[in-house]
Amino acid sequence: MDTAAARSRLEAMLDDLDRSIAILRGEHPERDNSAADAGSGLSDSDRVEAALESLGLHRAAVTEALERIDAGAYGRCVGCGEKVPEGRLEARPDAARCLPCQSKYDRARR
Repeated sequence: MDTAAARSRLEAMLDDLDRSIAILRGEHPERDNSAADAGSGLSDSDRVEAALESLGLHRAAVTEALERIDAGAYGRCVGCGEKVPEGRLEARPDAARCLPCQSKYDRARR
């Protein structure tokens, strides 16, 4: 994937993520004071917080990919330095690692 196309896709992803984050941050569900509603409100709040955390991590990955483009390192694995396969970048333009390095990274985070 050429860097101009990657930048365009990543910037569109960033805009979408920012919109989603703004919408979730703007949600304020009305709450009843009953115990049952309070429990469901916490559950809704927990889901919103989990979604915001996930969106924030995705946003950071997209921002880092844009930084790699600026640095001339886009398409190179941050783990081993080898080329990230074109198909992987097509599917995930924010991919920072080749599949073997991504697997190692994921196992280490568990």
